[in-house]
Amino acid sequence: MFMFSIFTSLLIYFVGVFVFSSKRKHLLMVLMSLEYMVLSLFIMIIIYLSGYGGDYYFPMIFLVFSVCEGALGLSILVSMIRCYGNDFFGSFGLVLC
Repeated sequence: MFMFSIFTSLLIYFVGVFVFSSKRKHLLMVLMSLEYMVLSLFIMIIIYLSGYGGDYYFPMIFLVFSVCEGALGLSILVSMIRCYGNDFFGSFGLVLC
């Protein structure tokens, strides 16, 4: 069961990497795939610590940093949509915000 959980979370992580590399034209898809990868890493950390009897302070710190990363990504997305009107990376022209 332990190895199945690790392989499942690795599969989830690599699906996130694939989406990150294939859907790189939209900022929202990039941010969603990054959060998907962070969630899979969190699952791997929890599985690892529960298998070896570790404490759960590090996953809480990891969750705090991942929430901060998500909030920063959303603020960049909102400012980009306000300035350019969409979330395409190709729409960056010579006009700056």
